[in-house]
Amino acid sequence: MSSPRRIRKAVFPVAGLGTRFLPATKSIPKEMLPIVDKPLIQYAVEEALEAGIDSLIFITSRKKHAIADHFDTAFELEVRLADDGKEQLLRRIQDVIPEDVSRAYVTQPRALGLGHAVWCARSVVGDEPFAVLLADDLVRNDGPGALRQMVEAWDATGAAQIGVQEVPPEATRKYGIVAVESDADGRQAVRTIVEKPEPGDAPSNLGVVGRYILPPEIFGLLEGVRAGVGGEIQLTDAIAELIGRQPVHALAFEGTRYDCGSRFGFVRATLDLALEHEDMRAGVLEHMAAAVRRHGR
Repeated sequence: MSSPRRIRKAVFPVAGLGTRFLPATKSIPKEMLPIVDKPLIQYAVEEALEAGIDSLIFITSRKKHAIADHFDTAFELEVRLADDGKEQLLRRIQDVIPEDVSRAYVTQPRALGLGHAVWCARSVVGDEPFAVLLADDLVRNDGPGALRQMVEAWDATGAAQIGVQEVPPEATRKYGIVAVESDADGRQAVRTIVEKPEPGDAPSNLGVVGRYILPPEIFGLLEGVRAGVGGEIQLTDAIAELIGRQPVHALAFEGTRYDCGSRFGFVRATLDLALEHEDMRAGVLEHMAAAVRRHGR
């Protein structure tokens, strides 16, 4: 068996409307909302870079120039910081994406769902396996990042990888849900995947979260997908077609996942990541303790 091809490219679908964060997202892409001092999209990009990705593909809309601007060079700001001797801040805005990593921006003409967004990347991805990262899902851990864990699983098996975690049974209607079967090596082969089933119809409580490694054949399958749940073209439906044609594995990666597509998840991530900053930890803990005293448990 030949070794699987290296995962070099990552797709970031960032064309969504972010309606749960209105009015903030009327003019600011939800992926640019900051968790402490970095926007959500930067955390996702850093995770991809740590996994060895050297080509970043952003599926965006015509109103989301702020994302490209964030990763572009800000000459006037850099000159000002250099003149003011603020070298640490200068490095923080210069070192986001290394020079040898390419960027491409593809416009999704209409917001027709995650499957359509991934399909829009076909001409840039080409005939290569690739990763998909949803910036809404922020994953933090002390070891290898979520995507790096998935790349390592791909390297070992050559199987498509879907990031999963257990979700409360009553929450299945919010997720793609998979049923799995363990193989001899303890890997979880996906046997069924269903988009947002009602709790009584869910095949398990393993929910798909925003990390994927997919073969290029997924583009051909997306061509034949009709609008499904929510009137959108669902990536889940194409993956369901892929099962049986190629191996597809579910990976419950290590790390804490924050659903930053919800307001509570966003606030939770902000508090937890603020505690990682030495200059903020004491103040944040003091404020949280005071809030508990004021509002009760």
